[in-house]
Amino acid sequence: MSILPYSVQRALFAVIEAIPPAAALANRWAINRVVNRARPRPHPLNTERDYVWWGGLTDRRWSGRHLPPRPRDNAPDPKALADLFRRKDGAQRMCPKSTCLFPAFAQYLTDGFIRTESEDLLPVGSDPTHRLKRNTSNHDIDLCPLYGRTREQTLALRHRSETGGQKGRLASQLIDGEEYAPFLYEDDKVKPHFDVLDPPLGLSKTTAEQRATLFAFGGDRANSVPQVAMLNTLFLREHNRLAAEIEADHPAWDDDRVFETARNSVIVMFIKIIVEDYINHISPLPFNLRADPSVAWNAVWNKPNWITTEFSLLYRWHALIPDALTWGGQARPVASTFMNNAPLIENGLLSAFAGISATQAAELGPRNTAEPLLHIEVASIEQDRDCALASFSDYCDYMSQRRPVNFEAISSDPDVAGMLRNAYDRPRDVDFHVGLFCEDRVPNSPLPNLVLKFVALDAFSQALTNPLLSRHVFKQSTFSGPGWRAINRTQTLRDVVDRNVDGGAGDTFIGMTRPEWRPE
Repeated sequence: MSILPYSVQRALFAVIEAIPPAAALANRWAINRVVNRARPRPHPLNTERDYVWWGGLTDRRWSGRHLPPRPRDNAPDPKALADLFRRKDGAQRMCPKSTCLFPAFAQYLTDGFIRTESEDLLPVGSDPTHRLKRNTSNHDIDLCPLYGRTREQTLALRHRSETGGQKGRLASQLIDGEEYAPFLYEDDKVKPHFDVLDPPLGLSKTTAEQRATLFAFGGDRANSVPQVAMLNTLFLREHNRLAAEIEADHPAWDDDRVFETARNSVIVMFIKIIVEDYINHISPLPFNLRADPSVAWNAVWNKPNWITTEFSLLYRWHALIPDALTWGGQARPVASTFMNNAPLIENGLLSAFAGISATQAAELGPRNTAEPLLHIEVASIEQDRDCALASFSDYCDYMSQRRPVNFEAISSDPDVAGMLRNAYDRPRDVDFHVGLFCEDRVPNSPLPNLVLKFVALDAFSQALTNPLLSRHVFKQSTFSGPGWRAINRTQTLRDVVDRNVDGGAGDTFIGMTRPEWRPE
């Protein structure tokens, strides 16, 4: 099939997609093919110890691992590898396929799901030197940036009223007629009601003016940049819109039931968007994948989720961010938007989505990271070493890919291959994190090869196993009539935006794939 031109493949699969039973079989085949590249969970090992023991099979504070630890002697200094990520001649390469809605959604997804332990959330009595081996994830896709990581946080974020017309809502405020979360600060102090929330990461580097724009969100990373706050705002509005419809259908239900039913619905909507918008954007396949829960019901890989240390490292996608983003029709330096929601508040939600969708993303790969972000690449290599990850070559073999026989098999760029040769004795010695981002981008995808394989593996094996999608839970009564209808009407972020901005989205372009993009 791969020898046929992409346009011919697309035409053939268009016929398959038009026949529902054939489309379902093709979808099942594609998902199982992706997930079965790796062994299913549970992981025998985690990052705490290098042998199998009961705590390692049950304590999910420690990140799981796909391969056993493999400490290596004489590995190059991580700082000496920074040039593999530093922009060539200072010029930024752009991604032919992606808009900046793609990295914005990726950041929003991973900030709620892949949560390496931060210095602000160290467990009492824990050794801070092992922080990078632990996580604060709930391990299921639960929209914790919106709903909070704990029950106490969820309660703090809710409106909590039994008054008719107010049941089941998340707390919110109106600014210029648009709905947003409440502000976190008042008189430059966290409102007492929100003390239970995790403190926003990066708070020590903010000004009082920036802090005044921060929202009371469930996630400590949800205020990091306005395009992430934009997504959280969208789902807040969708939750409250749905809660109103559910209450109207079931006026006898109390506040808790309306809230939880709306929450169930929005989480499943989010999972559908992950598969049918986000994964279809990164996929080079000539047909569209569907979030069919039944694919996982009898699958051998349907096991409880456990975030791995490899997954946290392969999502370091800083190179995707261009130097400037469009807000209100004007380009703003990215540095000016950190911990600053003013661009979102000033321009409104529809304008925010339009601007991010109109901005071309940069290309993910070697020698394309901005100078101010290089320290994160170095820190990622240090985390790779701290967790004693196996080599890039070992992970290629694990994911049923050919081991690189030479440095040119990792990168077709002679400069990058030469830099790898100068840094490592053999291709088999290349660090996991380094190899991931030195590989060539896959045609018709915004991602390098092994990154793409891992993202697809984890997206399906950890999204379709969500408890809300299980055989005896995934039915209309779990979500109510309004929730079930909304789930079935949702495939893309644009669908949700259209329901939650005044007058709808109209002909505004909102998408992860650039309208100008053509298959390679």
